[in-house]
Amino acid sequence: MIFSLLDELLIFSAATVLVALILGRGLAVGWMVTILYGGQLLVLIKMAALGYGGDPIASELSLSVMGQDLSWRFDALSWFFALITLVAALLTSWFSCGEWERKFKQQGGNVWLFHLAMALNVFTMLILLASGDLLSLFIGWELVSWAGFLLMAVAGGVATKAAMRYITYAVVGGMTIFGGIALVYAAAGSLQYEAILIAVEKMSTGQLWMLVLLFGSGFGIKMGLLPFHLWQAAAYAETPGPGSAFLGAISSRMGLFAILLVLVKLFGIVNIDSLKIPFTLIDARDLLAWIAVFTIIFPTYTALKQNDARYLLAWHGIGQGGYMLLGLVTANSLGAAGGLLHVLNYAACQAALLMAVFAVMHRTGTADLNKLGGLVARMPLSFLVLLTGIIGLAGLPPMNGFVSKWLVYRSLLEDGMPLLFLGTIIGTLGTILSVYKLIHNMFLGQLRVEHEHIREAPWSMMIPMLILAGTIFTTGLLPGIPLTWVTAALQTIGLTGPEITLGGIESSSGSLDMIWVIGVLFAGFGIGAVIFYSAGPSKRVHQLDNYAGGHFLSADVRYQYSDNFYSGLMHLIRGWYRGSFQWLENSITSLVEFLSLGMQGIYRRANSEFYLLSTALFIIAWVVF
Repeated sequence: MIFSLLDELLIFSAATVLVALILGRGLAVGWMVTILYGGQLLVLIKMAALGYGGDPIASELSLSVMGQDLSWRFDALSWFFALITLVAALLTSWFSCGEWERKFKQQGGNVWLFHLAMALNVFTMLILLASGDLLSLFIGWELVSWAGFLLMAVAGGVATKAAMRYITYAVVGGMTIFGGIALVYAAAGSLQYEAILIAVEKMSTGQLWMLVLLFGSGFGIKMGLLPFHLWQAAAYAETPGPGSAFLGAISSRMGLFAILLVLVKLFGIVNIDSLKIPFTLIDARDLLAWIAVFTIIFPTYTALKQNDARYLLAWHGIGQGGYMLLGLVTANSLGAAGGLLHVLNYAACQAALLMAVFAVMHRTGTADLNKLGGLVARMPLSFLVLLTGIIGLAGLPPMNGFVSKWLVYRSLLEDGMPLLFLGTIIGTLGTILSVYKLIHNMFLGQLRVEHEHIREAPWSMMIPMLILAGTIFTTGLLPGIPLTWVTAALQTIGLTGPEITLGGIESSSGSLDMIWVIGVLFAGFGIGAVIFYSAGPSKRVHQLDNYAGGHFLSADVRYQYSDNFYSGLMHLIRGWYRGSFQWLENSITSLVEFLSLGMQGIYRRANSEFYLLSTALFIIAWVVF
C-alpha cells in the first residue's frame, strides 16, 4: 500500500503516542516527543499546497462500521487548524523540557502521564480534523473529549474536580451531537457529506431548527459559548503549565472547526438565515451573532475580577472565542476572514501569555496577582513576551490581534450592525482593562523583598516563548501570509475572503496596510524616545522602593497598590453576570435530579418491561419523524 501524506502524518502522530507510552518513564522523554512533534510539523508543511487552495488529500485507510463507510481527508480548513495544533504542541512541549519537567516531578507530578496525555490530544485532534464523514467526525470528537479530560486531570486534586466538570459537559454535548447525527441519518439515509448536502435542501424548517439546536449546543459546549462556558476556566487553568498553554491555545477551537464544517458548510449560511424565530424580528444567524457578543462581554469582565493570572487568561480564552464566531457568522469576506484569522492570532497570544505566567510561577511559586509585582528588572524577557501577548490579545497595533479584530469591526459596520459593533467595543474595553491589570501586577510597581534574587526563566522556557512573541509581531506586520491560508480555508466551506496584500487587505471601502501602520507607529515611538532622553537628569529609585503621592517610599514601607486593582469598578459590576449563569446551571442540575428521582420512583413501582418498551418506541419515533 502506498501511503498518502495524510497517512504519514497520522502514523507519525500515532508513533509519538507510542513513544510517550513505552519510553515515557525514561530520561529525556520531553525532548523525544518534542522532536517528534517537529517531525509531524514537517510532514504537514509538505502538505502546504492545501493552504494555497490545493486539492484535498485523502487517506488510503477506510473502514466500514455497521454499514457506514468511514473516511479521512485533509483540505485547506483541516490544514489550517492542524498547523496551529502542531505548532502549539511543539512549542508547549519544548517549554516543558528541562527545568519545568524536573520541578513537576519533584512536586509529585507524573511526567509520563503528562506527555502521554499531550501526545493523545494531538493525535485525536488530527483524527477529528481529518474526518471525511459525520460518523468519523463524531468518533474524533469523542476521542478529543476524553484525551482532553486525561490532560486536565493529570495534576490531581482541584484539577481532577475541574476535569470531572468538563467531562460532564462534554458527555452532554456528545449526546446532543449524536441526536443530531441520528436525525441527519433519518433524513439523508447516509452520513457522507455529499449526501447530507443534497438532503439539507429538502429538509423542513422544523428539521433544520432541530439540527441547528442540537449541533450548535454540542459544539458550543466545547467552544465555551454562553451559557455553556462555566466548565472551561477552571479546567484549563488547573491543567499543568505547558498542557494549559496547549489547551488554551487550540483545544476549544475544535468546537469552532466543527461549527464551520457542519453548520456553515453542510447546512449553509443561507439556510440558517432563513430560520426565523417566531414572534421576533431575528433569525438563527442573528441568534448566533448575539450569543457570540455575549460570549465576548461576560467572560471578559469575569476575567477582570480574577486575582489568579491563570484564571484571568482562561476567562479571556472564552471571550476571544466570541470574536471568532461573530466574524464567521457575518459570512461576508471581511468578517469571515477576521474570525478565522483570529483563531491563529489568539492561539499565538494565549500560548505566549500562559507560558509567561507559568515561567513566573516557576520562579516565584505563585500566580496570585496580589503577591507579585516589580519583576520587570528580574525577568525582562518574560516581561517582553507578556507585553507582546497582551497587546495582541487586546487587539492593538502593531500585533496580530489588531488585524483580525479590525476585520471583524469593519465587517459589522459595513453590514449595518451597530449594536453588535458596540458589544465588541465593550468587550475590547474589558480586555484592555484586565490585561493591564495582568502586566501591572506581575511586572510593574514595587518589587517584593522575597523576589529580590529571582532570575529570568531558563532558556528551555524562554526560546519557545520568544518564538511565539516573534510570531505575534511578524503576523501583525505581514498579515497577508496567514490571510492567504485563511482565504483558502474559507473557500472549502463556501465562503470568500478579501483581496489580500502582504501588509493586509485591499478594498474599495477601505484598505489596511500594516507595514505603513507599524512604520508610522514606530516613528512616533522614536520621537517620544528623543523627547524622553533629552529631558535632563532623572533620579534612579531601587525596585524595592516606590514612589507615590509625591513621596519616595523605602522598602520598609509596603505600598502594594496592585492589591484590589479596579476595586471601584468591581464594586459597581459585582458578580451578577456570573451569578446568573451559575443559577441557570444549578437550576438545570436540580431539574435533572428531580426528573431522575421521578423516573426512579415510576420504574420501581410499575412494570419495568412496559416502560422500557415505551421508551424504546419513543426514541424510535423521535428518530424517524
